[in-house]
Amino acid sequence: MARSGGRLLVEALEEQGTERVFCVPGESYLEALDALRDSKIRLIVARQEGGAALMAEAEGKMSGRPGICFVTRGPGATNASAGVHVARQDSTPMILFVGQVERAHLGREAFQEVDMAAFFGPLAKWAATIPDADRIPEYVSRAFHVAMSGRPGPVVLALPEDMLVDRTEAAVPRRVEAAEQTPSAAQIEWVRRLLSISRRPTLIAGGSRWTPEAVRALRAVAERWMLPVACSFRRQSLFDNEHPLYAGHLGLGLDGALRKRVEASDLVILLGGRFSEIPSQGYELLKVPSPDQRLIHIHPDPDELGRVYAPNLSVCATPGGFLGALHEAEGPPSTPLWAPEAARPHAAFEIWSALPETTPGPLAMEAVMAHLRETTPNDAITTNGAGNYAAWLHRHWRWRRYGTQLAPTSGSMGYGLPAAVAAKLRHPKREVLCFAGDGCWQMTMQELGTAAQEGAALLALICDNGQYGTIRMHQERAHPGRQSGTALKNPDFAAVAQAYGVFGQRVERNEDLPEALAAARAATAAGRPAVLHLILDPEAISPGRRLERVAEAGAGFRADSALPDAEPEPL
Repeated sequence: MARSGGRLLVEALEEQGTERVFCVPGESYLEALDALRDSKIRLIVARQEGGAALMAEAEGKMSGRPGICFVTRGPGATNASAGVHVARQDSTPMILFVGQVERAHLGREAFQEVDMAAFFGPLAKWAATIPDADRIPEYVSRAFHVAMSGRPGPVVLALPEDMLVDRTEAAVPRRVEAAEQTPSAAQIEWVRRLLSISRRPTLIAGGSRWTPEAVRALRAVAERWMLPVACSFRRQSLFDNEHPLYAGHLGLGLDGALRKRVEASDLVILLGGRFSEIPSQGYELLKVPSPDQRLIHIHPDPDELGRVYAPNLSVCATPGGFLGALHEAEGPPSTPLWAPEAARPHAAFEIWSALPETTPGPLAMEAVMAHLRETTPNDAITTNGAGNYAAWLHRHWRWRRYGTQLAPTSGSMGYGLPAAVAAKLRHPKREVLCFAGDGCWQMTMQELGTAAQEGAALLALICDNGQYGTIRMHQERAHPGRQSGTALKNPDFAAVAQAYGVFGQRVERNEDLPEALAAARAATAAGRPAVLHLILDPEAISPGRRLERVAEAGAGFRADSALPDAEPEPL
């Protein structure tokens, strides 16, 4: 039966199991918008294309299938590029559909025209224009395959306006499933041999292509081999943080004990991740290209194996494919040599991540984290963007379950709120906590309107210290006492929230936090988003460090210091 290209496109997305589409409407894809009206796919209308793209990226992180975003050409596409960049660096499956000028006008710099392949080529895994309505199934099928396979990432497809109107009888493509790569028996035997001769191994879990089954297999393998497990930057929910084999995370402001642990390891297993700049501590934790430690690198994309490091053993496999094969293989031939000290890394993590006692007085992030840890269920989802405020979350939180952390490894400001909207829509019965700094929040603050309109009853905690704190910290290190361009004059964020019809309350003292948090949670339980505006000391720049100490340390200050009160780098 003949129908428009726009309607075929929506039918193709339905066949792929798409549940939600995030968008800012545009006249360039009206035919697809009209088809979505009659579709079972829920249309989520964001306030700015960057927010819509970040919501789609978060959806891809949670589902393992591409998050879908629709925007218009020109400024719509360029605004959405922020989300495409996050998806690229975070290895997240995502497809951005961009309305485009009519085919006859391409190349003339028509109204709002952008060459999508040229613009998005460096950011996306694949960027193309669908040339004909009959080829929509082919392009959609390929887009899903590319976005999910190997190292996942974003795909951008341009939709010429007239192509969407054309009639077509093409059939929808069958549902796409990414191939599960598994190691060979010989590779698994090499892994067993290297483990058997090791005296101090460390497994580092990161990247994407994880599933609940793979996470369970990771725990089983770790317990069987008594393997200490560290998580890569912002991948802390891959392993229960309370497990006695959890060694901590390799992020910004690395625990000195964990750094020493990895440096002293005689075998490092990189599982799933690229081990890029942040987890590698500026590519210094492992020597490039040949580490001092024996190295096993498991990654689903062969192009990432050997790209920076030369492993002793490269395995092209998904985390689940590798762990399943290792778990089915014969276990250690005897009690591992390192078994007596296997729990020591976790003991060090407990010391490093312990919260100091707080007393009544001006609000401190330590008090916020302590109260939240006591009152938040284990299945709650946390989201955050970039800023020093996240140092408290990343250091002091305990992620107990897979899929409870949404944070950009790309270091993108403004991520927390759009991600929280997507998380609450996908998991309406779970608590969703959005952490944002005052600068980070204002990057996408308007998406509070999306949350209110869609009934995404998230709880946002705005950490307001009146400055771009990360840059101010670096400024004090490089140019002590010479603040420039980092001060912020902020609105009353609680009042702004109330203007959206959202619960909003200002909190200035530790003793007022429990009551305010209870009121905010009562609002979310009733289906309303909630905002707590936290007024914080601008001198308390990160855990255990104040701005005046940063200025005193000056150029000699190092974020990776092993001192107990070492200052984390900004997150």
